[in-house]
Amino acid sequence: MVKFNHIQTILMASCACVGLSACGADDIASPGEGTIVIPAPTPTPTPTPTPTPTPTAVTPAAACPNIAGTAQLTDLGTISDASGNTWRNCAFPARFTSSTAITKTAGVIYSLPGRVDVGTDQGAASTNTDVTLSIDPGVVVFASTGNAYLAVNRGNKLNAVGTAAQPIIFTSRENVTGAATDQSSGQWGGVVLLGRAKITDCDAPGAAPGTTACERDTEGTSGAIYGGANDADSSGRMSYVQIRYSGFVLADGKELQGLTPSGVGTGTVLDHIQIHNSSDDGIEIFGGSAHLKNLVFTGNEDDNLDSDVGFRGTAQFVISVQRANNNIGDTFTETDSNGSTTQNNKSEDALPRQYLKVANFTHIQRSNTGDDGATMMLRGGADLAMVNGIIVSPDQTCLRINSAATVRDADSALQDAGKPVYKSVVMQCLAATPFKGTGGVDVAVVQSIFTTDTNSRFNYTPSLTSLFINGATETAVPAIDPKTIDSAFATTNYVGAVKDASDTWYAGWTCNSVTASFGSTGGNCTAIPTT
Repeated sequence: MVKFNHIQTILMASCACVGLSACGADDIASPGEGTIVIPAPTPTPTPTPTPTPTPTAVTPAAACPNIAGTAQLTDLGTISDASGNTWRNCAFPARFTSSTAITKTAGVIYSLPGRVDVGTDQGAASTNTDVTLSIDPGVVVFASTGNAYLAVNRGNKLNAVGTAAQPIIFTSRENVTGAATDQSSGQWGGVVLLGRAKITDCDAPGAAPGTTACERDTEGTSGAIYGGANDADSSGRMSYVQIRYSGFVLADGKELQGLTPSGVGTGTVLDHIQIHNSSDDGIEIFGGSAHLKNLVFTGNEDDNLDSDVGFRGTAQFVISVQRANNNIGDTFTETDSNGSTTQNNKSEDALPRQYLKVANFTHIQRSNTGDDGATMMLRGGADLAMVNGIIVSPDQTCLRINSAATVRDADSALQDAGKPVYKSVVMQCLAATPFKGTGGVDVAVVQSIFTTDTNSRFNYTPSLTSLFINGATETAVPAIDPKTIDSAFATTNYVGAVKDASDTWYAGWTCNSVTASFGSTGGNCTAIPTT
């Protein structure tokens, strides 16, 4: 009993020491007093992991939704991908004749059965808005055939307004079925906006450029007329939109682009638009005066931003990346005022003279096989200003200028702003031939024009991260306020399209491919969103 009580006392003391975490060497039991065993705690059971929910496959809606007007959707049955998702295929009418809203509806995908018109042409001198086609965030529209495209006629509007989390997607049938790959292109026509702003290169030989008599038809098709005299015209709004796998050949040597704004005025809003894997240009602008912002070009096979026939507008915040694993693609920008004829309304000096202004751009050139032989082509007497830009083109000439009219001094009578302007533009170029001069322009003149601004240089070594995000080198480049070039620009204090890792204007609404990744929130270009 005595020993038992002594051991009990020792146990109690030991427990007290454990509770206080302050027992010293004198507190250890003496020999002969027995070994004190403290039971090991019962192991905590390993928690059972929560299973990852299996995504629910898309199942088709029972029927197509009703829309406003007499021109209704056509139920074409169902269409499925390789992952077990199936949608109700609701085809647009050949022409929308009433203002209509296309809603995001569970189990529904929309299609273009061929050319689809929004309204009918209201004419160059009209001022009305006839039909407006509105498309809700998250809607997917695919082309059932290669020669399908969406044409928004003069005096009508397209309001395709997505969100960063729910972009609107225009794409191909192959993309829906799962047959499109990172190298696919040219599977359908694209989106064409037809406006009433000023253009040159009139179809009628005697028509005066910049007037209501000056009109043009869209190349490769007919009855898609654009042009007028209203530079404030509105063709609607496109925001948070992807256009994938476009550029179908409509006629010999004539393809549509991803997006073709033609005679589009400043009332048109174009921002947060990605053009992916067009077999022709990303965006080709024919005249007009629109201001574009937040553009992403990935994998396009010709020029990423091409402008013609008297365009006088701007583009700001542009990420441009040529396709990976395929030496294909021409320029970042092709800018010209033609000059292939002496006919007054198609000559180099036809007015309005093209004046393109681009700010805050980052272009990654991966091809050296393009027809223009340079990353940027300027010709035909066009005016140009490029500010706060980055060009990465180690295997290709960076800048080519063609035609003596392009580098002459300013002349107000000719609406000529003078020599092209490059301010705070840095370029990594093919070392042997960073510049080219053709058509009467000496290469030394091209280099002199580019280096007029001391912040512009062509011996730049990139420190970009994630392909297009500024690093230390880019941050150190002095920038200018783009508003000093055009009031339509937003003020910035950095070069390039993406200031730093915290600048994520491109994330969520874009899609990823082998060409470029824009983060995990965007999904893959080869897949159709299922939510």
